[in-house]
Amino acid sequence: MGKSRRVKTLPGNSTSDGDLDDRIDQYRQTAQEVRRDIIEMVYAAQSGHPGGSLSAVEYLLWLYNEELNVDPANPSDPDRDRLIYSKGHACPVLYALLARYDFVDCDPNEEFRRLGGELPGHSSPKVPGVEFPSGSLGQGLSYANGQAMGADFDDRDYDVYAILGDGETQEGNIWEAAMSAGEKELDVVAIVDRNKKQNDLPVAETMEIDPLAEKFEAFRWDVWEVDGHDFGEIAEAFEEINDADGPRLLIANTVKGYPIDFMEAQPNGYHAGAITDDELDEAMEELGFDPDTVEVSTK
Repeated sequence: MGKSRRVKTLPGNSTSDGDLDDRIDQYRQTAQEVRRDIIEMVYAAQSGHPGGSLSAVEYLLWLYNEELNVDPANPSDPDRDRLIYSKGHACPVLYALLARYDFVDCDPNEEFRRLGGELPGHSSPKVPGVEFPSGSLGQGLSYANGQAMGADFDDRDYDVYAILGDGETQEGNIWEAAMSAGEKELDVVAIVDRNKKQNDLPVAETMEIDPLAEKFEAFRWDVWEVDGHDFGEIAEAFEEINDADGPRLLIANTVKGYPIDFMEAQPNGYHAGAITDDELDEAMEELGFDPDTVEVSTK
């Protein structure tokens, strides 16, 4: 990258609105609201992937508010930045943000994982604002590489971001893509959601992926590592990332199911499942919302 930042067009996300500390304070409040939306969405559908959605909130909020040049009125703009969301099973967080920023005008609680609904259980480019059809893990980084190469071929000034799960880095295709990006010095920023849990068990008990940073560095990537729930650390990292070129990796150390105790406590971080009435109330209380004000029903 190393490019000048452009004026973003998302509603309410101009970086001129207050200093960084003020913006971060607002993002912290927004993060809780997004988590409320995630819980309601999965509860209403009685299925979905809440754990990995909850771990992704802060860095995605940062991207949409501080980095991405995208326009809900023109989501197919050829000069838009590309967000390749490879861990697409954890799409409730993506849908919550797309609804918040006016890419979709449906009610996610009525459309998510419904037969014939507008918001399928794995993110799809049929949804405005979604770039990449997910499902089989391990494909997103290769797609991001192709988008970065396309920017060079077409002489376009857009940035490319890829969001990967840490369990996803067990896929061989990730490492082929990492090697290719390093060899070709592609302008790609990848974020690995290092929540340390996957479908059944902790990542380390399934297939150890560490030392993750050193592996990417061996393929000539620059690497940053942050607390993925700390907006201050995310901001500092992106200040450096935006001044760099070539492939860059941000390892976001997160907690799957954060900050909801009963989700965090599960060996898989509440990877997927149907949220019960009692769990809905408990989650809302932990997020700071009155359960009695929640107006959502199951399908």
